[in-house]
Amino acid sequence: MAAAFLNTVLRQRGWLAIAGACLGVMLAAAPPLHSAPPSTPPLIVAFGDSLTAGLGVPLEHAYPARLQEKLRAAGFSHRVINAGVSGDTTAGGLRRLDAVLAVRPALVILELGANDGLRGIPLPQIRTNLDQILRRLQSARVPVVLAGMRLPPNYGPLYTDGFAAMYADLAAHHRVALIPFFLDGVATRPELNQADGLHPTAEGYGVIVDRIWTALRPLLDTRPPDRGAPSTGLREQRHVDPAIPSTSHFGGIGGDWAC
Repeated sequence: MAAAFLNTVLRQRGWLAIAGACLGVMLAAAPPLHSAPPSTPPLIVAFGDSLTAGLGVPLEHAYPARLQEKLRAAGFSHRVINAGVSGDTTAGGLRRLDAVLAVRPALVILELGANDGLRGIPLPQIRTNLDQILRRLQSARVPVVLAGMRLPPNYGPLYTDGFAAMYADLAAHHRVALIPFFLDGVATRPELNQADGLHPTAEGYGVIVDRIWTALRPLLDTRPPDRGAPSTGLREQRHVDPAIPSTSHFGGIGGDWAC
């Protein structure tokens, strides 16, 4: 009788061992209960005035949304944030910069200064504001594409020439990529501009996006991400030629009508 009891106990222990082994295999194969969240796509902030915001056209036709489409078609995961505010100046952009940095952008396309020029703000003041914006972005290790602007000739050659040269000088000083003239190929073509003659149509924004892509594409990272560190999705901006030839919405701050 004792022998029979011992055999029963051994058989039960054997089944328990088998069950324990099977459970261990199942647990090992199961996914963790608290898996890591998926990595967020790199953010590109389009930071500017109404030329960035897309005044007068549906939001999906403004350049940030068009750029988003171009990135997606090229196989990039970047997300473009429209941080354009109609009427904004370089001083206003400087005040908004903390909000831009708060989203930890991987790159900023900086398009500001047209409204300063149209209002005749002294060039040293415009330059100082842009310089401070660029310095703070670079201090945060954010690569920048700087969009240059030009003014109508009625402001006089001294002011208009100095205004246009200011962007090239800043790009060279900070060693950032430059779009020499943001509205190149659009500004003098009535069919690509709205009735005000200042703001592009949807077709005009298509031309602008192609110009932006020329400056932006060399900065996009096509290398596989480093497994030891998260990828920003961008190449490190060090020796960028400062004279490269010629969606989401963000901001919520109003401004006077202009550019």
